[in-house]
Order: sequence, then structure tokens, then C-alpha cells
Amino acid sequence: MMQQKISIYKCTRFLSFLFFGSISLLLNSCSEIQTADLIVHNAEVYTVDSAFSKVQAFAVVKGMIVATGSDQDILGSFTSDNMVDAGGRPVYPGFIDAHAHFVGYGRSLYEVNLYDCNSWEEALERVVDFRKTHPDEPWVRGRGWDQNKFPGGQYPDNAKLNKLFPDVPVLLRRVDGHAAIANQVALTGAGINAATRLPGGEIAVAGGHVTGLLIDNAVDLVVDIIPKANMEVYKKWLTTAQRNCFAQGLTTVADCGLKYHEVTKIDTLQREGALQMRMYVMLSDDTSTYKDYTKARMNAMLSSNSEASKYYYGNGPYKTDRLYVKGVKAYADGALGSRGACLLKHYADKPDWHGFLLSSQSHFDSLAQVLALTDFQLCTHAIGDSGNRMILNVYKKYLGGKNDKRWRIEHAQVVSPEDFHLFGENNVVPSVQPTHATSDMYWAGDRLGEERLKSAYAYQELLQQNGWLPLGTDFPVEDISPIKTFYAAVVRKDAKGFPDGGFQAENALTREQAIRGMTTWAAKACFLEDEVGSIKPGMKADFVILDTDLMKCADEEILGTKVSDTYIGGLQQ
Repeated sequence: MMQQKISIYKCTRFLSFLFFGSISLLLNSCSEIQTADLIVHNAEVYTVDSAFSKVQAFAVVKGMIVATGSDQDILGSFTSDNMVDAGGRPVYPGFIDAHAHFVGYGRSLYEVNLYDCNSWEEALERVVDFRKTHPDEPWVRGRGWDQNKFPGGQYPDNAKLNKLFPDVPVLLRRVDGHAAIANQVALTGAGINAATRLPGGEIAVAGGHVTGLLIDNAVDLVVDIIPKANMEVYKKWLTTAQRNCFAQGLTTVADCGLKYHEVTKIDTLQREGALQMRMYVMLSDDTSTYKDYTKARMNAMLSSNSEASKYYYGNGPYKTDRLYVKGVKAYADGALGSRGACLLKHYADKPDWHGFLLSSQSHFDSLAQVLALTDFQLCTHAIGDSGNRMILNVYKKYLGGKNDKRWRIEHAQVVSPEDFHLFGENNVVPSVQPTHATSDMYWAGDRLGEERLKSAYAYQELLQQNGWLPLGTDFPVEDISPIKTFYAAVVRKDAKGFPDGGFQAENALTREQAIRGMTTWAAKACFLEDEVGSIKPGMKADFVILDTDLMKCADEEILGTKVSDTYIGGLQQ
């Protein structure tokens, strides 16, 4: 059934190209004025085509761009009841986030906001205030704390949390999602005690008792016992997330790691018209999705009894007008901020500690072996130089040189200088998030040391490997704003202008590279470059109108840029 849907979709795309070709022939052969559904004119339109050319106007028919050119060209060839005079403002293709957590972000909007807390006490005050306005919720969940911002920079424990919430389970995740504090009620419900052990995770113990600190896979032990939300709740989460994304000019997002039931909810909401956001989805490779798998079953994934595997792998990628399920998201290691990133040498601020892998190397080898025989894209989170080296070599084993499978390494944050070449030699796509650099720059040197820091957040060097580089935010880990992504990529400073000269400015991107990374290169990373990411005939009419020209404004004006309007398929959102 899904193969039929894909075939129908491809046929529809073919017919649409014939349609646009016919329009072009008509324009060339006669002077008759054509009717368009939308005309945008008097604009500074950055098409982000191969030449990064600019035009003044374009016409839209049935949600697709059919012509671009000067005002004279377009207004002389088309008429429309829907005319948008941009007033000379800049127009860009709709921004695309190549690495985000759309569902997680929507959920976080209805949890305790712990971002930018300057102490654990401040975090607890927010939790108490949240509970007063949500007294009937069976769980209290929150996200966003960062111990690096607390006095002393040490992890908190759950002692005060237990006193404040003796009867209600509480789970508060760190900003990166790779660590959490759980109160005793939640720990008991998950069966966690001082003797609990698991691969790829850590349960902090002091004085023979658990402290409530859980790192990486240990967090999932608690997450797995939280009741699943129903469709009504998901609709609330996702429509709110969508509204916020549209306000920032985002028209397509890649959601990195979803369960089967979450994908079906997205598909349903899109078909009902409640969700307009275009989404590229990576299926989650984790214990909750594939809990019945052993290494042997992983090698037989295509014929396994896993619901997600049968529904997606057995039928190939799933495609609709707004949804593309084609990726698989794996996690090699944890995060640098929680010292879960796997390093070749010990942490500079924690001798004899190297971090850890979240699964065995054989697991990643087995997963790559299976996916190499399919059309699915393997996308692996790797932060540390050891994690990156291991995944790069697994990829090399199954990709075997130049290819167009576009297997990705998400973050590629700390890479050994000896390993950069493996990206280019095997066409491995480094998918990076520029705001991670400007968020981590205050303490990354403490974790890595001066020498190892030089090859971290090396976006320009990574770009040179394949000649293109998709950009994202990793929201809700970072702010959803693509304007902040652009600023961090180009200027590499924080909002206060720190540091002078920019953080490792030799790896800053040019403005054109950053725009491409947020549009056509992000689309390419999701196999969508023939549909979105540029403004030219045959592309979907997804675009944004800004009040400031990112290609021309001063550095200090970038963060003040506002999105005037966001359009998807030629419709204003």
C-alpha cells in the first residue's frame, strides 16, 4: 500500500513538472496573460539556486513556483487576485532545520521551563510554581537545567526534590536531554536502586544511595514508565510547536528519532489539515522501539516482528506531500556537557574518564549492515572524537567510498584531525548546529583542553569535505530561531558580542554558506532538494519575508531580524 502511495507521489511530481514546462512554453510562444494564485513582487528575492541568483518577483500556481524574474517579466506575464508587494524587503526560501526534535519541543512547551536557570534552587522554584498551575498532572516533567551555569558547576541531587514532592513522580531533564534528575517516587517506579546497572548509562550513587542523577540510557528507564499521551494531547503539542516555528520562518524540520506511534500521529494530523509543517522523520533506534531485538534479530530486521520495522523497513520509505520517513537515528555517545561524549583521551577536567558509547560497536555495525541494503538513511549522533571515529569507520565499511546514500553524522562536534578525510572519502554528511558552538564555548575548553578544542565545532573544515553542510538547531536543546543559527554560524559570538573576533573564527561560515545550510543544503540532507529549499520553477512555494537582509546587514543587526511573513505552498501561515 505504501509503495503504491510512493509511486502515486512520484507520478504526481512528474505531471507537475510537465505542467510547469507547459506554462513555460506558453509564455515563450504567446503574450497571453496567465492567472496565478499568488504573485510576489517588488522584492529582493534570494533564489538560492546554484548561482545564488536574485530576482524581483515570482508567480505561484497550485502551491508551486511557476516563474521567477524581474517585476516587468512577472507582472507582464501573470495576473492574480493575491498580489504581495514586498516593499523591497528580502525574501528567502522557507528555512529548514536539518536537525531538530519537533515532537519533543512541542512536549516541552507544556513542561517546566528550566532553561537559563542560574541555580538549582531557581530550578526548584519553577517546578513548585508549575505544580501549582498543573495540580492534577500525574507526572511533573521539566527540561533545560544546565549545571555549568550553577555556582560551582556541580550536578545537583534529588534531596530537596524528594521533600518538595514526596508523592508525585518528577523527572527533570538536562538541557541536552542526555542527563536528568528524578525524585525517589520516579526512581522507585522504574525499579532503580544503587545496584542497578546498564550499558551506555550511569546511575549516580553516593553513600550507598542513588542521588537521582541519571545519565544517557539510564534516563530511559524512567521515561519508559511515563504514560503515553493521547491524540488530543499530541495535537496540542504539535500545533503549538508549529505556530512557534512558523513565527521564526521555519517551513520544514527534520525530527531526529521518533517512535512508530508518534509518526502515525503526525501523519494523521497532517492528513486532517491540523498540521501544515513539512517534516522529514528519522525513526528511533532505541531500546523502547526495538526492545525485543537481540543482535541476531537486528541482522534479520527486514523480516522481524517489530511493529516499526514491519511497517516501515519492510515497505521502504514512506512519502506524502508533507511527510517523509526515510531516516533511522542512532546514538553513538552522549553529550559533552554531561561528560557522556566518548573521547579518545580522558576529559581534561576529569582524569581517567573518557565518557562511553551508548551501545556496543557491534550494534552499530549490525544496523549499518542492514540499512546498507535499503533506501533508508542512517543518521548517528556522535559528539566525542572516539564516537565519531568509530561511526566513521563503520560507515566506511559499508559505504565503501563515493556514494549518494547521504548517511549522516549528527553533530560531528569533536573530530580528531586524522579523521576529517573520512567524511569526504565516503560522502558522509556532517549535520551540525552552529548555536552549539556558541553555547558550549564558555566551558568546552575545560572539557577538551586547548589542543583538542582546535578541531571541535570545525564547521568550515567539515564543509570542505563534501562541499555542502546542512545546519540545524537541535531544538529544544537550543532556541528554534534560524536567525540565531545564521548569527552563530557567521559571527560565532554570543548576543553580547563575546568573544572579540569570534569563537575559533577560522571555522565561521560565509553568509552565503550559512543561507545555503539553512535552505537547499538542509533540504539535500533530507532528500528534499527537488521540492524545497530554493525559489525556482518546479519548487514548492515555501518562502519567508524578512524585515532585514541577512546578506547585507551589519553583524550587530542580525539578531534583531524579524520574520514578516511565512508561506507554505503559497499560503500565508
